[in-house]
Amino acid sequence: MTSVGQEPRSDLRDKVTGSAEFVSDVVLPGMLHGKILRSSIPHGLIRNIDLTAALAMPGVVAILTGQDIAGLNTHWGLFLKDRPVIAIDRVRYVGEPVAMVAAVDERTAEDAVDAIMVDYEPLPFVTDAEEAMADDAPLLHDNMETLKDFYFKGEAKPVAGSNIFQKYNYARGDVDAAFAAADRCFEDRFTFPMIFHYAMEPHCVVASFDPSGFTLWSCGQAPTAVQKVISRVFNMPLAKVRIISPFVGGGFGGKASVKIDPLVAAMAWKARRPVRVCLSISESMLTARRLSAAIVIKTAVRNDGTILGKSVRIVMNGGAYADTGPAVAIKAANRSIGPYHVPNLKLESFAVYTNTVPGAAFRSIGGPQAVWATESQMDIIASELGIDPIELRYRNMLKRGEHVRPDLRPIDVDMAEAMGLASQTMSRIEAAAPGVCLSKGTALGASDPGIMAVAGVMLRLKIDGSVQVISSSVEIGQGVREVLRQLTAEALHQPMSAVEVATPDTMIAPFDWGTGASRSSLMMGLGIEDAAADIRRQLGEMAAAAFGVAADSIELRPGGIASAGRTWSFAELLHAYFGIDSGEVIGIGRISPFAREGRLAQAPLFWETAAGQCGIDVDVETGALHVRHYVSVADIGRVINRLGAEGQDEGAAIQGLGHALFEELVYSEGQPVNASMIDYHVPTIDEVPDVFHTVLIENRDGPGPGGMRGMGEGAILPVAPAIANALASAHGVRVRDLPLTPERVWRALQKKSGVS
Repeated sequence: MTSVGQEPRSDLRDKVTGSAEFVSDVVLPGMLHGKILRSSIPHGLIRNIDLTAALAMPGVVAILTGQDIAGLNTHWGLFLKDRPVIAIDRVRYVGEPVAMVAAVDERTAEDAVDAIMVDYEPLPFVTDAEEAMADDAPLLHDNMETLKDFYFKGEAKPVAGSNIFQKYNYARGDVDAAFAAADRCFEDRFTFPMIFHYAMEPHCVVASFDPSGFTLWSCGQAPTAVQKVISRVFNMPLAKVRIISPFVGGGFGGKASVKIDPLVAAMAWKARRPVRVCLSISESMLTARRLSAAIVIKTAVRNDGTILGKSVRIVMNGGAYADTGPAVAIKAANRSIGPYHVPNLKLESFAVYTNTVPGAAFRSIGGPQAVWATESQMDIIASELGIDPIELRYRNMLKRGEHVRPDLRPIDVDMAEAMGLASQTMSRIEAAAPGVCLSKGTALGASDPGIMAVAGVMLRLKIDGSVQVISSSVEIGQGVREVLRQLTAEALHQPMSAVEVATPDTMIAPFDWGTGASRSSLMMGLGIEDAAADIRRQLGEMAAAAFGVAADSIELRPGGIASAGRTWSFAELLHAYFGIDSGEVIGIGRISPFAREGRLAQAPLFWETAAGQCGIDVDVETGALHVRHYVSVADIGRVINRLGAEGQDEGAAIQGLGHALFEELVYSEGQPVNASMIDYHVPTIDEVPDVFHTVLIENRDGPGPGGMRGMGEGAILPVAPAIANALASAHGVRVRDLPLTPERVWRALQKKSGVS
């Protein structure tokens, strides 16, 4: 039997040869091509839409506007029912869909979009979250209808009559007394920009409608969430909404929950023909982005660095519609604590509507924003107190089994071990590069993944010994299909070559919450264990009936079973049991908060943590900063596929590098000014560290199969503060606003040197 994790990924050949099917490859008979007319103003009333010229164009089949959806459940959402399928009476951000054309080809659809004339009455707008909280700010939504337990568990807490759609508070201890008793108090303000997900594949949906219902080929990360929203928008039974998820070219949260699917479904519903909509990168930039944040953090300490108390106030720019913003605001608050003892704590977090692209989930929701502030301030405190920043962290660090918050699961990793490994690895890298003198910085991250302990998986063992895995876990490039193959082979003691993973399809796959929050391998792994146990039980009963052996005596072997010194192939067993040379055994695995004796109920299911250390150099003449060396440490319990795990960790860290140095979606006068591939900068191969080393800690102490825990998000957390800490250590300048562009670094250096 092939060792788990040793075979190359089965999807690689298909992807590199171009034969792998993505949504954009789906072709249906009679399929139309859709193009979207988007708002050109940030806020305004729609006075008139003139479709005359567009409808007269040959090849235009249908045009969808807000008037067409009057008979539907026109608004949808995940925490708040605030988003129209298509703009009805007003627009709230530049890029909001106002009309959609379906035509026989893309060129015709584009020409028709250009021919549509829209008359707007501009309204006052606001793009800054703190300004949007002012009493005189323009109000984006008059009614904020909340949805309880719709996507994440819980309910948003909007502030009526304001633009605040989530207000979150948490407190323990006496923060005021801690500040009064402290030797020193540090208060700092940090900002984090809007950032685009920049997946290789822009958003794409193919939708078909007929009297039997909808079928959508979706690039969404949560097929069942898409199914649920479509069902409610069209007042249609879930069983009549089918979501198929081919390979997806990256998501990072930008395709989590639901995005353009209801809009494309509405056009298919109107046109009564299949419709394909594939956005450009610029259009995807106007669909979803990471929430920006302003964070004020105040920390009380003793002179020896012991933290006595902390207060954190976070204001997040959620854009025109809430999406998953309420959850992001909560997670940002939690992740601002860090892996430290904080006996007195006050957290306050707001998510605010503005006239900008809707904010959404993005790898480690709320984490990079919060960790940027917390870990930057840790070095500020260390510098002021004259304590080594690593030593300061050791003095305040939680031990395994201690609580970040009393109401959350105790931290289940050894952060001191992770930080120590980061330093040791960096020392070895430096020793191998004599004469290279770099400025070093360190940062840690601890996040509580928002995992819903709700999942299902089906295993179908065929008579020939082949096994089919059926689940709703979406392959977004992270390798989940291969992990499912490996875990299934392990659980059933079969060779990996016998296992195939089906394309997610809600018509046949059991319910699953979605692909995100570092959950798929772990939750599917637990489900696979249960489904395999179900199959073993059934095989035992079959063997008892067919061969007279004790049901509990059988053992699974490659290609069959063994009992009492005898072996039978699956074909022999099923033939004997069913009486014909055909058949299969189906195992179902269902995971819920009550599974595993309730051990999965407490949040988080595991802590996802990271330690990062970097070595940088800076051109003081230009402010250009380059990360030469980087070490990333993640405690993942058990490695399932080493190449895949290292790739996930490295990918997250390089994404964090973009957050730190380049990326920012910029607005001016209500307009996004750099929403294009030319103007928006992500890291290139020339900008990644010269030496990058990933350390994966395996203590086999996680809640998943063999002691694994989820991974893939943690490494994004420490990058930006580690770089800023290295810059401050070497040059004495503390930059509190991301990204660390050459201009921003140069100006900080000039200010320090007294040059105006």
